[in-house]
Amino acid sequence: MAKAELLILDDFGLENLDSSSRLFLLEIFEDRHGLASTIITSQLPVSSWHEVIGDPTIADAICDRIINSSYRIELKGESARVKYKID
Repeated sequence: MAKAELLILDDFGLENLDSSSRLFLLEIFEDRHGLASTIITSQLPVSSWHEVIGDPTIADAICDRIINSSYRIELKGESARVKYKID
């Protein structure tokens, strides 16, 4: 995953991460940091990501690699699925 020019994580935070998932995610972001682009979509506010990730130290490390060098776009309004009745 480190070699891909773009990695997209869709719907991040739907479930809390277990220990191995936290470490795997940290390793991915560590390998990609400053080298390749990553897009993360989530219905959760960034302030809730620590809770989803679980371990506070690992959550800090992951968020540090994501948030401090990112462009953040927050969408507001009605869901497109509801608006356009997409199943």
